[in-house]
Amino acid sequence: MSTLAMRPKILGRTAVNVVIGISVLYTLLPVLWLVLAASKDRDALFGSDLLTLHGFSPIKNLQDLFSMDKGIYGRWYVNSLLYAVVGAAASALVSVAAGYAFDKYSFRHKEKLFGLVLAAVMVPQTVLALPLYLMASGAGLVNTFWSVFIPVLFNPFGVYLGRIFSQGYVPDEVLEAARMDGASELAMYWKVALRMLGPGFVTIFLFQLTAIWNNFFLPMVMLSDQKLYPVSLGLYTWNSSATVSPEYYPVVIMGSLLAVLPLVLAFILLQRFWRSGLTAGAVK
Repeated sequence: MSTLAMRPKILGRTAVNVVIGISVLYTLLPVLWLVLAASKDRDALFGSDLLTLHGFSPIKNLQDLFSMDKGIYGRWYVNSLLYAVVGAAASALVSVAAGYAFDKYSFRHKEKLFGLVLAAVMVPQTVLALPLYLMASGAGLVNTFWSVFIPVLFNPFGVYLGRIFSQGYVPDEVLEAARMDGASELAMYWKVALRMLGPGFVTIFLFQLTAIWNNFFLPMVMLSDQKLYPVSLGLYTWNSSATVSPEYYPVVIMGSLLAVLPLVLAFILLQRFWRSGLTAGAVK
């Protein structure tokens, strides 16, 4: 192959590598700044020596974070874990079960109902905040744990993914064999189908975990008791107070760094389940 013929390929690879490099820098630079800023005291944070060892005090910032306002950050962190981890697991179970039902069963107006589910995917969550508040107010759930937890259990996009994974991972032949062996529909789902839907469950869990952990507007509308705040809303209140009390700035940055860790750990620990194809129970 001539040099002239190879040149477009080389230029194409170079352009792709440049775009990828810029994208990586765009993603990692804010994280790098957050790591460096979390290790600095207030004076170094507002100075020009962020990249030096001057003002290096991560331990003090960590101690101040968990002692500020009587250690309420720890309460916010536990709240976020309850909202996100338990809520994402329950939401994934609901979504996978609903997607499996849409895929494997025939019932009246099935496709029309699924069309409504797809339409709900396009509705912004902020639009639903006020109706959800009015419904929670009517049920007496405003300013309670349940006012934030219950709405996150139902995820239209998760139902869509559940149906897609059910079509790809659960062969109809396996279900017919289970029926011939005398398994009930519920036992067939829990013991056969759900095991095959492992990658779908983990994928929906990770999507919902990220969405709930970063959820801000719904808790802001529903909650007024700071002891019920998630990390996102709690750090927002501290950041608002920092304009008057600058001592909040280092703890807000350190708290933001700690708030990133659960999502990073979740993706690292679950990526092998998420990325791999589960073939247990496949028909040979």
